[in-house]
Amino acid sequence: MSTASVSKKKESEAPPAPRLSARDRIFNAAKDLFYRNGIRAVGVESIATEAQTTKMSLYRSFTCKDDLVVEYLRESVRDYWIWWDEIVAKHPGDPRAALQAMFDSQASKACTCDTRGCAIGNASVELTEENHPGREVVTEFNRQKLERLTGLCAQAGYQQPDALARGLFLLMDGAYMSLLSLGADGPTSALPLTAKTLLDAHSRA
Repeated sequence: MSTASVSKKKESEAPPAPRLSARDRIFNAAKDLFYRNGIRAVGVESIATEAQTTKMSLYRSFTCKDDLVVEYLRESVRDYWIWWDEIVAKHPGDPRAALQAMFDSQASKACTCDTRGCAIGNASVELTEENHPGREVVTEFNRQKLERLTGLCAQAGYQQPDALARGLFLLMDGAYMSLLSLGADGPTSALPLTAKTLLDAHSRA
């Protein structure tokens, strides 16, 4: 028997991948639906159906829909900081280049067909109640993002790091909002050049 035949036989005899737990299926279904359709538009029944389980099973894993929303947002925040840290790590000792690379990367991600903007930014528009637990996640994330931007601007030697960071923050969020209404070929396509213009316009020590 040939090596290729043996390999194919082993593959056919390999045990099937273990089925995800009900909790994991529910969470994966929820985050996909929240991102594609919006948090407000998705109910627990549609989440249970998508996860191929029941509402009773959902409530055994999550006490309410808000718990799912909070976990969805926390995972989105973790993913965002992983993306951020990877970019900074690629430009050791050059925070100016790291800042530009963030906008280049954001524009590149915007060109993918399945992008619906920033999950956290979308949630900030939908979750208007001050006491919503998801709102707290969004607010803390934005506070940290502005703080990190300010830190990079200061490290890059800009004379007014606070002012520049606020401008970059608005540019980041505005690009995502533009993407939702005008698509990747709209103003979002000018994101890298606009970021460069803003970075070049501010004086460095």
